[in-house]
Amino acid sequence: MRQVSLIDIAGGIVVVAILALAPVFAASNYLTGVLTVCVIYGIWASSWDFMSGLTGRENFGHSLFIGAGAYTAGFLATIWFANPWYSLPAAVVIAVAFSLIVGFPTLRLRGPYFALAMLSASAILQRLCLIFWEQTGGEEGLYGLEPLMRNPLHYYWLVLAILVVTVIVLVLLAQSHWGLLLRAIRGDEATCQAAGINVTFYKIASLAISAAFAGLGGALYAHYQLQVSPPLFSVVVSITVIIMCYVGGIGSIYGAAVAAILLTLLTEMLRGFGEYRLWIYTLTLMLILFFLPNGLVAPLWRRMTERFR
Repeated sequence: MRQVSLIDIAGGIVVVAILALAPVFAASNYLTGVLTVCVIYGIWASSWDFMSGLTGRENFGHSLFIGAGAYTAGFLATIWFANPWYSLPAAVVIAVAFSLIVGFPTLRLRGPYFALAMLSASAILQRLCLIFWEQTGGEEGLYGLEPLMRNPLHYYWLVLAILVVTVIVLVLLAQSHWGLLLRAIRGDEATCQAAGINVTFYKIASLAISAAFAGLGGALYAHYQLQVSPPLFSVVVSITVIIMCYVGGIGSIYGAAVAAILLTLLTEMLRGFGEYRLWIYTLTLMLILFFLPNGLVAPLWRRMTERFR
């Protein structure tokens, strides 16, 4: 298992410094907004990679936790008129509750059934938002959320700080005894059970940790957009996050976060190509996934650091 070194720490500091100073030198609210969305996707991708990347149990319904966190913020703001800062811990609690409700029955499933069960759960939540439109706002969603910070740059720095904390916590867990057990479960779950390891507990706990950060990211996204809507539960969100993790390098966590930022920036850079934007973006992803099946960001960083070692 690859340990965190001084080179990794120095590289992380450089990346964070670049991200923190980029909107200052650019002096553009548009760039600040784009980077805010990029960083939120980084939180979602790193949270997915912790559970699914380490255990190998791919979660096709990660948007369930993202949407749960976002709608928690929406309900607190529009129904109970609570302080917007309360939505962050509330989103974490609700997302973890959803992970326990869904995780207990589904994580016992083998093969692709867990992925399909999570996909179904997120689709059901999206449909329920449309059925109970009087409470959820239906297709239009909930509007009128209060921003956590009035200054867009300050809010961006807050989201960036949360991403840094998220990646540090998840990387340290991945490099600990906990992460070793999750990788062992991915390698041979039956052997782990025979060795007396409570496999179900570790899978559910890792799903809860993943959901907690995803829900937190959902609440941050809701307070940035100042509204929430059913598409947050869509499979498109989950698949986008999964692609980002594969480009970053499955199981690396930091690679997923960096890839999420780069790919989100790429979609904005391609807006000038009009209708050809989706073609170029899709072709780029296909080339990366075909020629670099282990990912781009994390393997590239490992090769660079090996020369210094």
